[in-house]
Amino acid sequence: MDEKGIIVNIVTPEGIVYSHHAKKVSVKTEQGGLTILPNHIPIVTPLVIGPVTVTRQSVEQDNYIAVNAGILEFSNNVCNIIADSAERARDIDRDRANFAKERAEHEIHEAEELHDDMRLRRARISLNKAINRIGVCDLYRK
Repeated sequence: MDEKGIIVNIVTPEGIVYSHHAKKVSVKTEQGGLTILPNHIPIVTPLVIGPVTVTRQSVEQDNYIAVNAGILEFSNNVCNIIADSAERARDIDRDRANFAKERAEHEIHEAEELHDDMRLRRARISLNKAINRIGVCDLYRK
């Protein structure tokens, strides 16, 4: 194993959200959970809305990042995650996330009453994103 382990980069259209050395990275893919360790075989896989957990190399701690879909690419002990959006746990405003969850639940209710499948689909995605942000925030505050 490389003494520095894995280099982890999380990038969104707005720029770099996260960049550190790690012992391991855990993500949520379309097929389920995936943990990347140093010297893992090269892989490219789509990610779904879910937390990314990075176990840091030097400080022996976990960092949590809420990722809203994207792609993970791993090769030569470099893990690049290109996400639609991502937010570090320490930067999440829990009150704002709770408000987004309530708003999405209200949208789901209205869409169901109107039998609006497109609106319902968008509202469910918004709800999943809000729940992800709340869950990541709670992991950080343990």
